[in-house]
This record gives sequence, C-alpha cells and structure tokens, in this order.
Amino acid sequence: MKVNRSLREQVPAIVEAHGDRYLVQGGAAEVIRGNWTPHRLVVIEFDSVEQAKRWQSASDYADLREKLNRVARTDVVIVEGAWQLAARSSWRRQTS
Repeated sequence: MKVNRSLREQVPAIVEAHGDRYLVQGGAAEVIRGNWTPHRLVVIEFDSVEQAKRWQSASDYADLREKLNRVARTDVVIVEGAWQLAARSSWRRQTS
C-alpha cells in the first residue's frame, strides 16, 4: 500500500512537538537474514518507554494515526535501552 504523501509529511511535526527525534526515516533496507520484508522503516528516539507510549496515544496524533492505519500496515515496536548504545558510542568518540 502506498501512503498518501501529505499524510506522511504531517508526522514529523507531531514527533517534534513531543520532543522526539528521527534516527532513521525511510531509505533502502536490506534483509540479510530472515523473512522480514520492510517497505519503509522509521526509527524514532524517545527519552523513555513511557514517553514513546504517550506519543502513540497522544490526542494530537490520534486523527492522523487513524488515517495512516486505514492506508498502511504499520507495526510499532518499542525497544528499551537503545539510548545506552548511543551514550556509549558518544562517550567513546569523546575519549578517543
């Protein structure tokens, strides 16, 4: 399914309004193991799991989320602890 471009373009403003930021937004994805076939992959950084859940249920995102759900299959996964990897990576750069 192809998502209406104008719908997709509305999401970043809502993400930013909640203090979150994109780490990955679209781009080519290559599956090197397994059967998953992503058509579009988006990774958004949140300060906490609770913040991610608040964003998913936010009233200012509800209407747009409903419209997106009608035109696209969306899987949302929250992964705890990714910030630790980013912090370690940043620390290594600073101490090198």
